[in-house]
Amino acid sequence: MNPTAAHPKLKTGTPPMLWAARIARFLVGIVFIFSGLIKLNDPVGTQIKFEEYFEVFAQDVPFLHDFFMGLVPFTLTMSVLFCAAEIILGVALMASYKPKVTTWLLFFLIVFFTFLTFYSAYFNRVTDCGCFGDAIKLKPWTSFGKDVVLTILILFIIGHRNRIKPRNTGWLVGLTTVLTLGLGIYAIQFLPPLDLLPYAVGKSIPAQMKPSEPLRYKYVMEKNGKTETFEQYPTDTTYKFKEMVLINEGAKPKITDYRVWNDNLEGDFTQQTFEGRKLFVIVKNTKGIDAGSIPAIRSLVRDLKSSPVEAYILTSVSDDEINAFRKQFQLDIKYYKVDATVLKTIMRSNPGTWLLKDGVVKGKWHYNTTPDAAEVLSLSK
Repeated sequence: MNPTAAHPKLKTGTPPMLWAARIARFLVGIVFIFSGLIKLNDPVGTQIKFEEYFEVFAQDVPFLHDFFMGLVPFTLTMSVLFCAAEIILGVALMASYKPKVTTWLLFFLIVFFTFLTFYSAYFNRVTDCGCFGDAIKLKPWTSFGKDVVLTILILFIIGHRNRIKPRNTGWLVGLTTVLTLGLGIYAIQFLPPLDLLPYAVGKSIPAQMKPSEPLRYKYVMEKNGKTETFEQYPTDTTYKFKEMVLINEGAKPKITDYRVWNDNLEGDFTQQTFEGRKLFVIVKNTKGIDAGSIPAIRSLVRDLKSSPVEAYILTSVSDDEINAFRKQFQLDIKYYKVDATVLKTIMRSNPGTWLLKDGVVKGKWHYNTTPDAAEVLSLSK
């Protein structure tokens, strides 16, 4: 006798749709945890993205200008909370912790992210959403497509949320909360544990300013209403040029905007920064700077005076501002200008110190961990 015939309620296996819901749950959880970890590793980078969005919204929606600009001072806190939320909710989803609440919170979070990526793609604003920090760069429409897929998966999970058995995993979610917030605070108080930027320790700046191989292009031409593509520019003059597309995108220089200059007679100083040993004090702005961080930097600069390491200030503020800053804090070293965006990429703290030897990064320090002269000299050998 067939036992399942006698007992129709007896389970014969897990239904395929439930398996699909489980797979979707783990896929969404993994993506959110990975995305959150990458961004929480560098919350200041995510803060910069939030600032860009709010500044764009303030321009595009004038009647809400003051509202969006009023959010800018809170962007660092928002950065940590949003990134931590991605990780916490991802863990909660995979651990079946309060599945109904977790899935709906994930839905609201992905709707917010989908709106941002759609806005970036459709209006061509903030063209790098920073979805995966600096680890993986996605084009705007790719980011939007990724969020649409996640939205569909989360809606699918919501449809099966009553089948997810809640588990007593609050301890795991609590531990995740503590660890994620701790990671965010650590990265702010020091520097990102994993530096994924092109100005990281060990990276050669001049090498990254060159393509890794000769750049190759394809030429899109039109003739008699028909579009054709060539790898060499056609000699037939009857073709009409439409566009030129880079074939080996990955060969492009990693750094394209690094330039150091002085508004006085010296002019461009970029090449000189790659010569010998240079310690740069990065001053992104002088407003709200932690005055308590300067004595250690001043002591370091003073102790390097007679050494082979030359110390300079790199800043993006006006001459009057930086001269007042140098006088106030008795930093008797020359300064040079660098674009504000480049300085934000080089250094996540303000101020900070950055050591180069022949263009290779040998050290990078948050103002809370300013090194002494002995350490700088040792690293620059």
